[in-house]
Amino acid sequence: MPTAAIFDCEGPRLSSEERAFFRDVDPWGFILFARHCESADQIRAHCDELRECVGREDAPILIDQEGGRVARMKPPVFPAHPAPAVFGELWKLDPKKTREAAELNGYLLGRLVSDCGVTVDCIPMLDVPQIDADPQVIGDRAYAKWPDIITAIAHAHIEGLKKGGALPVIKHLPGHGRSLCDSHHDLPRVSAKKRDLQSCDFEPFRSLRDEKMGMTAHIVYEAYDAERPATLSPVIVNEVIRGEIGFEGLLFTDDLKMKALGGAIPERIAGAYDAGCDVALACNFTMDEKKQSAGALRDLAGKATERAKSAMADLQAPERGDTSEAYERFNALIKPALA
Repeated sequence: MPTAAIFDCEGPRLSSEERAFFRDVDPWGFILFARHCESADQIRAHCDELRECVGREDAPILIDQEGGRVARMKPPVFPAHPAPAVFGELWKLDPKKTREAAELNGYLLGRLVSDCGVTVDCIPMLDVPQIDADPQVIGDRAYAKWPDIITAIAHAHIEGLKKGGALPVIKHLPGHGRSLCDSHHDLPRVSAKKRDLQSCDFEPFRSLRDEKMGMTAHIVYEAYDAERPATLSPVIVNEVIRGEIGFEGLLFTDDLKMKALGGAIPERIAGAYDAGCDVALACNFTMDEKKQSAGALRDLAGKATERAKSAMADLQAPERGDTSEAYERFNALIKPALA
C-alpha cells in the first residue's frame, strides 16, 4: 500500500539516495518542476525511473502546466500556452469561441504532458479574483472575475484535458481569490463574511464539485476558522470543502514547503492528514527534509484509496493525431483576445 504523498527530486534525474528513499517510502505519486523538464525525451526517462523505483507503472505523475507564467515545460523547447485570463478576455467577445478555444487548449496541454509520461495536470484554477487582492498572487492565472464565466471556461478546459490524456485537479479549495499576500512567502488571511464566500468564492468549486481531484489553499478564512489555514483546518476541510461545497474527490494539500505554514515538516504533514486531506504534496524538500517527513507519512487507506482509484479510473488514452492543425485553429481563435 503506497503512502499518501507526492514527492519530487532535486535534479532532472534521480540520485541514488532519492531512489532508495522512494523505494522505501513508496509515495503514491510524484510531481515535476521546471528543473525536471529539459526535453521531452528526458521527461519520459525521468517518469519511467520514478515509476520503476516504486514498482508501479501507473503511479501518477503531476505537473503545474497552466499556461502563462505558471508553466514547468517552457519555451523554446515546448510550446507556449496563454495565461488563463486570455480566455476571460475572449469571452467578452465571443463565449462560443471561448469554449472551443478552452477545450482545444486543454486538449493541447493534455497532449503536451501525456506524450511525455505525465498523467495529471494541476489545472484548472477556479479562484475568483477580488478587486483589492494582490494581482501578483492570482492575477492573470484566473480565467475571469465572475464565478459563472470561470466555471464555463474551466469545464471546457477540463473536457479537453481529458481528451488529451491527462487528468485535472481543481484548485485552490475553497478559494484563493481574496489573498492579499503570496502563500509561498506569508500566510494570507481572509476576513470576508460567510455569505460573501458562499455566494462568490465557493461557487465555481461547487459547480465542478464532481471532479475527482482537488487541492487546498494555505489561507486562513476567519469566518470559519480564525487560527488555521484551510490545509490544516478540519473545519474548512470537513464543513466547507466536503460540506458546503460538496467535493468528495481526492484532496491534495498545496505544497507543504510553502512559508505560509509554520512548524516543522513532520508537523505540517501530520496536521494536513488530521485536518482531512488525503494526500500530502511534499514539494521541493531537500533530502534531509524528505527523511524528516518519513515518520509522519501515512498509508493511502480507507476512503482516500477509493477516491484515488476513482480519480485514476478516469484516465483515458489521448485522442491521437498531429497537433499542428489543432494549434493553428487554437491560435486563430485566441488572436482577438491578444490584440
